[in-house]
Amino acid sequence: MNWFSLSLQLNRFPIKKAKNVLEEIKAIPESEYGHYVQEKQREIVSYHLKHTAFYREFFGSNSYASWEAVPVMKKGDLQRPLEQRFSSSYNSKNTYIGKTSGSSGHPFIFAKDRFCHALSWAEFNDRYQWYGLDLDRSVQARFYGIPLDRFGYYKERLKDRFGFRYRFPIFDLSDAKMEEFLEDFRKKDFDYINGYTSSIVLFAKFLKKKGLVLKEICTNLRLCIVTSEMFFEEDKFLLEKVFGVPVVNEYGASELGLLAFQNPEEEWILNSETMFVEILDAEGNAVPAGVEGRIVVTSLYNKAHPFIRYDLGDTGALAPGSSLKKPILERLLGRTNDVARLPSGKVVPGLTFYYVTKSVIENDGHVKEFIVQQTAPSSFTIFYVSENELETAKKEEIKAAMAKYLEEGLKLKFEHKKFLNRSKRGKLKQFESLI
Repeated sequence: MNWFSLSLQLNRFPIKKAKNVLEEIKAIPESEYGHYVQEKQREIVSYHLKHTAFYREFFGSNSYASWEAVPVMKKGDLQRPLEQRFSSSYNSKNTYIGKTSGSSGHPFIFAKDRFCHALSWAEFNDRYQWYGLDLDRSVQARFYGIPLDRFGYYKERLKDRFGFRYRFPIFDLSDAKMEEFLEDFRKKDFDYINGYTSSIVLFAKFLKKKGLVLKEICTNLRLCIVTSEMFFEEDKFLLEKVFGVPVVNEYGASELGLLAFQNPEEEWILNSETMFVEILDAEGNAVPAGVEGRIVVTSLYNKAHPFIRYDLGDTGALAPGSSLKKPILERLLGRTNDVARLPSGKVVPGLTFYYVTKSVIENDGHVKEFIVQQTAPSSFTIFYVSENELETAKKEEIKAAMAKYLEEGLKLKFEHKKFLNRSKRGKLKQFESLI
């Protein structure tokens, strides 16, 4: 029985139709793909100009002239009640309603029409099949947060059951809890792992310390999918060694769906079937492949709510050789608002500081997790979790790396913690500027 697809159908999300439409899109030849994209762009803009008062007001016109003339939408533009953003044929009773995590600083409630939501799941299932997985049959070990209120908790547990998922709540990541996780892997036939990067990495470090390979314990295991947080090459090496299976990186947004997924050739394939992804500069112009810019996404099928030229707040670059049908994300650099502003006036991605620190303090394996917080132009605090406090020599090594890769004169404070605070959903924000 295809329980997951059946549960979608019973909730009036037409997954069968969505899978068929997705196959039709995939069958469009490369030579005709530009026409398909242009038609969907025109259709979705024209639809919302006609049916969505909020979008007409935002757009500033009643007609579609060219794609380049379509204004870029930011999350701040959506900071109004959802009822004011619905198109005329939709409401909270005939759509899928969700809420973003707020990691960008702009949380909001959003809507998708039922067919659009079904298309999102069809996309996920299509990508998972690259690795022989099927949402209707493959059993998932899910490293995610979970609502702690009674209704939310049991709602997620019920969804997990229909989705062939077993959830590992990640608010307690102590060694004692990890032992419980390990026992579940001994007892259950999981096909794959899916969840937040930092939590999965922490579980891998626990296994490494015990000298275990997860595939030898859970022999059905064939893949690990990490998502929602930055993923580093050294983390990939660790996971593949300790888990004994391939590890792929997934990039998505709750309000949109799947944006990119690594194929078996380790290309990060962007979703070109139901989304149109652009990389733009600060003035809104498309940048060449290999050049970093803002990631701007259009949901080509969401008629309930406009996400048209929608600035996610992330930065990235396309790979050379990308095409309309097969766009490849070369690199993802994280949030545009996660930048460190230094006393000299230099502005660098917070990720730069994070790379420097990570390369130094995780080499010995004693530090389990850490986050970096900028408290003033010249001052940073590193909160870290480890069995013992960092030695003075290690702290000096980190300070020297900062001077080399960032600039001289930066002040650094270290705070030893038993655990790090995560968001309500269990995400770990790895860099934060307070200035």
